[in-house]
Amino acid sequence: MSGPGFTVRAATAADARAWGALRLALWPDEGVHWDPEDVGDALGHGRPATAFLACNADGALIGFAEATLRRDYVNGTETSPVGFLEGWYVAPSWRGRGVGRALVHAVEGWTRDQGCRELGSDALLDNQPSHAAHAACGFEETERVVYFRKAVERG
Repeated sequence: MSGPGFTVRAATAADARAWGALRLALWPDEGVHWDPEDVGDALGHGRPATAFLACNADGALIGFAEATLRRDYVNGTETSPVGFLEGWYVAPSWRGRGVGRALVHAVEGWTRDQGCRELGSDALLDNQPSHAAHAACGFEETERVVYFRKAVERG
C-alpha cells in the first residue's frame, strides 16, 4: 500500500528502534522505553496483534498503527471480537497527506482478515486533532466516558 511519497508495510523486529521513537512521540508522558526485545509487547502480549509502519521514499519511518484483537467489551461496539486501534501516529510534517488514512486502511484489512466486522479506537476527551483524524478515516463517535478511581485504605 502506498501514497504520494510513502509506503505502508508490516512492522518487523528490525524496525524496533525507529518504531520506538515514533511511539515515544505519541506517548511522551508514559516514558515509553523500547528496544528490540520489546517488539512482542506492542504486538499483543500473546493475543492476536499487528503493526504497520509508514515509510517515506528514503525508507525513514514517518508513522505507525498498532492494533489488537479484543474479545472483551469494547465501548461503542456491537460485536465481538473487534479489531482495536491501540496506537496511531503520523509525524507532524506528514499529516494531511493520506498517511494516517493508509495506516488505518491496513489495520482495517487485518481486522477483516481476523473475521471482525468492527474496528474500535479511542482518544482522550481533549484530543481534538485525533477526533478529527478518526472522523476523516470514517470512524464515528459512539460515547464519551470519564473514568474514576478511589483509593481504599487497608484495614
